[in-house]
Amino acid sequence: MPDATLPCDAPRDQIDFKYPLPHFAESLKHGRKTRIVAIGSSSTAGADGVLPFPPRLEMLLREKFYGRMIDVINRGIGGQEAPEELSRFESDVIGEAPSLVIWQVGTNAIYRNQDYNPDDVIAAITAGLGWLDGLPMDVVLMDLQYTRAVVGDKIELSKVMVSRISDAAEKAKVNVFHRFALMHCWNEADIPLAELDDGGQLHTSEWATKYVAMALSAAIAGAPQMAV
Repeated sequence: MPDATLPCDAPRDQIDFKYPLPHFAESLKHGRKTRIVAIGSSSTAGADGVLPFPPRLEMLLREKFYGRMIDVINRGIGGQEAPEELSRFESDVIGEAPSLVIWQVGTNAIYRNQDYNPDDVIAAITAGLGWLDGLPMDVVLMDLQYTRAVVGDKIELSKVMVSRISDAAEKAKVNVFHRFALMHCWNEADIPLAELDDGGQLHTSEWATKYVAMALSAAIAGAPQMAV
């Protein structure tokens, strides 16, 4: 589907961040090598030949903050969910000393709902946010993708998980990148679900991944007090 036929502008109320990113901004301000860790499942790791969002985000942020040294470190492992990701925090997140952590959560809790108790997933997210609180790094939670595998007969489960992720983030005073709402908005703008996934019904398509990364970079650059 050609880009020119699609509504590519992300609605501001779906992507604007509520909270500042002081550690990320400070790192950029002082010209340090700025590290971002992206931790999550296959949406982060990459799947089915589609370049995932972390390398796209790295390129976009280097363009937005020209001259700064920005690396986005991909710590995604396909099939994992918050409990397994939490077990990797020591080495894969804290050990990298990032100024910003993007934690992609919730999708496998719905897609493989027979394997995960939603309460355990939220407990792991809450524990992870508590662990990172007070460390010199900002945190953004990325919620579910809006694709055929997590809507349809699982739409109500997905909505509940999205709401609970937002609640956990609000209690911790961290930002959420509302990927689910953003992609749902695209779908309501007459982009078929089949165009939002990569054909396997779970992972985002090339087009959707590209514009998710663009929306995320805009949210980061436009966060409160982000002038550097």
